[in-house]
Amino acid sequence: MKKVRTSAALGLFDGVHLGHRAVLKEALAQKQNGLQPCAFTFSPESSAGKGAKFIYGKAEKEYIIREICLIEEIYSHDFEDICGMDGETFAKEILCGEMNAAHVVCGKDFRFGTGASCDTDDLAGFGRKYGFTVQTVEDVCLGGERVSSTEIRRFLSAGELRRANLFLGKPYMIMKEVSHGAQLGRTLGFPTANQVFESGQLVPKFGVYASRTLADGKWYPSMTNIGVKPTVEYGGAPLAETYIHGFSGDLYGRALQVVLLDFIRAEKRFASVDELRDQISSDVNAAVNAL
Repeated sequence: MKKVRTSAALGLFDGVHLGHRAVLKEALAQKQNGLQPCAFTFSPESSAGKGAKFIYGKAEKEYIIREICLIEEIYSHDFEDICGMDGETFAKEILCGEMNAAHVVCGKDFRFGTGASCDTDDLAGFGRKYGFTVQTVEDVCLGGERVSSTEIRRFLSAGELRRANLFLGKPYMIMKEVSHGAQLGRTLGFPTANQVFESGQLVPKFGVYASRTLADGKWYPSMTNIGVKPTVEYGGAPLAETYIHGFSGDLYGRALQVVLLDFIRAEKRFASVDELRDQISSDVNAAVNAL
């Protein structure tokens, strides 16, 4: 059976922000020309050693590419597997051999090959040699600012959630398995779903957020605390603790989708558990009223 020719969007797509979506949209548009849209990316975990922390893990990134950008086929490689590959080998073995690309779409600053030695002009040259066309997409700007993963990381770290969400094109999302905790929230009357951030992942500014949570197929208003629980002895990795208003049920071991909508306050240490309980009650009211 003859393999279908594809229209391939190329990039790390960390955050799958508005600039990335412009690239993915052009790849999707080639469906009308009989090509199968697909995306080539590499795992953020494996590229984290480059310095910058990744915005989304694999689950969040691939969910957005498939469900929001409507590209079902994703070719994901470990960064270490391709970083030492020369540009022509990448074009021949990955784009042509593995993906059967007839059309390739990327941002104008896309780099590839050993030491990022190749640019879009080189890509076009390989395309002429191996039988695929190349389309470059200009940057997306909002309010005179270039939409980029770097800016989104800065916004998230500073608690500027609304600006981050604007650049992302949708609310910042946490989609991770619910893990067991010490159940202090349940003891205080506010049971939470706990989700641990991945090693190498950017953690938004520690504090309390108004959020919405998809549980059992329904969206609920919620309050999410991100941090390290300074009031109690924790000592673990940063995590998101979400109280889901109006929901009761067991979510342990299930992948839960939480979207952050507004930053309410920074994380702080309280003098007592009773003081913490009072603040949680106030935070829940503030979060629900903000939605």
